[in-house]
Amino acid sequence: MTALATVALAYYVASRLTYVLFIGVALRRQERDEVYTRRHGVEGGFRRFRRIASLVMANDVLAFALLCLLTRETLALGVSGAVLIAVGGALILVGIAVKVWAARTLGARAYYWYNFFATGPRESSVRLAGPYRFLANPMYTIGYLQAYGFALITESLPGLVAAAFAQAAILAFYYAVERPHFRRLVRQTAAPPRP
Repeated sequence: MTALATVALAYYVASRLTYVLFIGVALRRQERDEVYTRRHGVEGGFRRFRRIASLVMANDVLAFALLCLLTRETLALGVSGAVLIAVGGALILVGIAVKVWAARTLGARAYYWYNFFATGPRESSVRLAGPYRFLANPMYTIGYLQAYGFALITESLPGLVAAAFAQAAILAFYYAVERPHFRRLVRQTAAPPRP
């Protein structure tokens, strides 16, 4: 691997860790201490968080694309480039379609973890619609196929490894931060009010 590719790999790892750690810590702090909503209210706090999260997420995508492009043609699978483009393109289409379908099912705000800011019954309700009828977490499972697809199209071995790392990191985030939060919300809204 060239020095530039090594820098791109380090940049990607740092970007992904920034994504899951920043968002994870920020959401945990919001849940415990209301760091965003205490000063700015629900809507203002959510906008502030979403603005920062959007930049972190966009940087993560850019870092991944850069890594794949700088390490292209490092994957030797013994199949033609046309086959890799076809398979990669199919993975990209399926991954993006499922992610968009899931995001539309939940709504634009839920894509940025709005239920950490507004914790009423509406935000904690279970929606068994769209892809959620078939998968518990379509965004972090099938919705990551596009990363593998792009790595295949660019024939990037570090890109494939980075795609697996990205998915493992977001699933760890889900199990450590999102899932416990959602379970607490469901328990709170299901519990009868105290007299």
